[in-house]
Amino acid sequence: MAERLEREKVVAFRLASHHLDVRLDAEELLAAAARCGVQDSPPGSALLAFHARVEGVSADAIEAALQDRSMLLTWSMRGAPYYLPATDADVYTTGVLPVTEDARRHFVQGVGEAVDRLDLTVTEAVDIVTPAAREVLSGRQLAIDELGAEVAERVEPELTAQQRRVWNEEGPYAKGQPIGEAVVHFCVRLMALQRTVCFAPRAGNKAPFVLTEEWFDRPLAKAEPETSRAELLRRYLRSYGPSDRAGFAAWLGVRVGDVDPLWSQLDDELVEVDFDGTAWILAADLDTLRAAKKPTGVRMLPPRDPYTQLRDRVTIVKSAHHRHVWRAAGAPGAVLADGEIIGTWRGRKCGRKLHIELEAFHAFTPLSRKRQEALVAEAESLAPLRNASEVAVDFTD
Repeated sequence: MAERLEREKVVAFRLASHHLDVRLDAEELLAAAARCGVQDSPPGSALLAFHARVEGVSADAIEAALQDRSMLLTWSMRGAPYYLPATDADVYTTGVLPVTEDARRHFVQGVGEAVDRLDLTVTEAVDIVTPAAREVLSGRQLAIDELGAEVAERVEPELTAQQRRVWNEEGPYAKGQPIGEAVVHFCVRLMALQRTVCFAPRAGNKAPFVLTEEWFDRPLAKAEPETSRAELLRRYLRSYGPSDRAGFAAWLGVRVGDVDPLWSQLDDELVEVDFDGTAWILAADLDTLRAAKKPTGVRMLPPRDPYTQLRDRVTIVKSAHHRHVWRAAGAPGAVLADGEIIGTWRGRKCGRKLHIELEAFHAFTPLSRKRQEALVAEAESLAPLRNASEVAVDFTD
């Protein structure tokens, strides 16, 4: 009979895996990113996620890691931008790259209509766009709109007359954007997973792309695809386990059936457990989970923090509060206190003053004076990250 696991142990295990129990030292920035990557959408959220995990982190420290090429910023899971250790590039690029045509169409939501009209597969579109992108980006850094326009213009002569008519039509994706430019945008997401392109540091409000081989002065470590995929699943289970195929597929951004071959690779390393039904965990982690204890202290997590990027949301937040924490647009941050998400927070800057509105869920109100003081101290630590000299915290319920 599968071992039954308690919620408190699972939550404690995940928090420790995400380095949300004890902050890492400042020089361990890469370790914070290595566990499961750190998403940076909305822009700036990664800085707050690193702050929740690493002592004394700053925007300059992250910039320095990009500039010295120890950190990589690229599109990864679910087509979102992620900070990753450069040494783990193969895990979060090759490991994430969907293998089949159907999986690629699902991963890059919206591409299907455009490539169908062009009588191309997604794979064929990427094969056409990649050489043109290499030529356009050679020795340059370009934001996605500039890159899309120049690459689309360069690809057009290679198409048939019928394809060119479709290529230049305005598409349904953005006003005034030709279908060809949209296809380039879609293809870049897969080109990032093929390590053709990655992000250079932001320039103002733009996130420019650069050729990966030009950005790095040394070849990135490269493993066999099967090895990268197996390690990706290990990282997932170590961060979000116990879990199942559906949870892994949702985290990646593919269908459940697409992960079956990946999951099967690790059959000998997994153990079945009973956690809200049948789930699996790495056998090597089971003792650690059994001994896990909930941490103390508070953290202010950003929207789409790695810890909240999981399918079984009910494990960390009661269903009644899901609509407050997870929103398609304008999502707030989450307040973590003594191992539980107890509410949400939003920040608004006015001049040099940062206003933070913190709303606790009813089950956790009223907040004790000690907890309020801890939250104020944590909020004040955000000031330098937002170039603020003063922080005002407003508690609501």
